[in-house]
Amino acid sequence: ELLVVILIIGILAAIAIPSLLNQRSKASDASAKEVAHSAQIAAETYATDHSGTYESLSPTKLHEYEGSIQTATGNSNAWLSVAEGKELNSGFVVTATSTNGDKFTITRTSTGVITRTCELKAGNNIGGCPAGTW
Repeated sequence: ELLVVILIIGILAAIAIPSLLNQRSKASDASAKEVAHSAQIAAETYATDHSGTYESLSPTKLHEYEGSIQTATGNSNAWLSVAEGKELNSGFVVTATSTNGDKFTITRTSTGVITRTCELKAGNNIGGCPAGTW
């Protein structure tokens, strides 16, 4: 009887462990999505304070507006980068990278259209990036 109980516990553990590991990746991705969203709001606030322009927008500026935004790896569950070398007067591109390497990007075009895209790290087929958008 004890052997049957141990066998049943082993089967249940084999079912539960992969599910729990997937949740960790999803949590990391959710954290990165929240950083990207916070950066989007901070960028909009920055533009409001600068006559509607995103000129000179940088991770440092966004961190000044929202202190929870981390701008370097290792500081948080996710970190942020802002597109450099692009014309940012009328739009912005912010990218948050999760600890498992997935990237979540929010882009605001000059016409005000906002798109959210994601890119899974090579070999990572789990997480919070369904079909390349979120």
